[in-house]
Amino acid sequence: MNGLMIKSLAFAAILVIATIAVVMSLDIDIFADSINAITMGGAIAIAVLTAAVSVKYINQMKTDTASGHLSEDNWDGIGEYENELPSGWAYTFLAVFLWSMWYGFFGYPVNAYSQIGEYNEEVLAYNAKFEETHKNADAATLREMGESIFLVQCQQCHGVTGDGLSGRAQDFGTRMTKAQVLDVINNGSNQMGYAMGMMPPGMAAGADAEAIAGYIAGGMKGEKPAAFAACASCHGEDGKGNNGMAPNLAAYDNTLISHVLEHGKKGIIGRMPSFKTLITPVQEKALTAYVQTLAN
Repeated sequence: MNGLMIKSLAFAAILVIATIAVVMSLDIDIFADSINAITMGGAIAIAVLTAAVSVKYINQMKTDTASGHLSEDNWDGIGEYENELPSGWAYTFLAVFLWSMWYGFFGYPVNAYSQIGEYNEEVLAYNAKFEETHKNADAATLREMGESIFLVQCQQCHGVTGDGLSGRAQDFGTRMTKAQVLDVINNGSNQMGYAMGMMPPGMAAGADAEAIAGYIAGGMKGEKPAAFAACASCHGEDGKGNNGMAPNLAAYDNTLISHVLEHGKKGIIGRMPSFKTLITPVQEKALTAYVQTLAN
């Protein structure tokens, strides 16, 4: 046995002993469950394989000579051999690839456990407890809760006061500006998943579009333009969305906010993501209550 082999075995032994010492210092029973045992086995296997592979290839570098057919191309006199891919490397790559497919689709989590799964279960349990605790929260509590959620989740784009940061996002103090209404009229909308489906582009044009946009942006007060009939077929004569079948043009009602939170919405500074997995029903109710106070 040569000196390099002795050194590599000593190195592997040191790694194994150090790994066991660290684990024992944490007061963990290695064989208490399969996860600890698998982890320890993996650490020992890595130490042994590292030493074995190092010895193999260091020895090989000492004795091997280059052979094979050189390619015609070279770089400053440095050529490249056109050798076949080493079979050991190819089979190892294929084995790792197949293992990764099994692990990703069938084997994970090992023994039906994962830290991500445990975390998700804890979050679901906490959310259920939260929902039960606050299911009958009064209006003042909901507004206070909604403000906290708004400051964490919404103010980055909409501003602390909900003013939309100078037009970069929706200003909750106004329902829609004339420019926003014209944009929807000209380009249509199919973002929020309403039962009436997509609003096609070009429902009105020219003076009719201007009149509709001015009427809606003005809070739907005063004389209703005749061209608004094209809007009323989906949004209703009062513009309130036909009982949730289409967006409410007059106010931030519960249905409108719920649809935006569920589906997200494209804006000037980017797309607002869906929040349907990020907040609970009670939190949605609270956020809705707070946003409606901003509108008022």
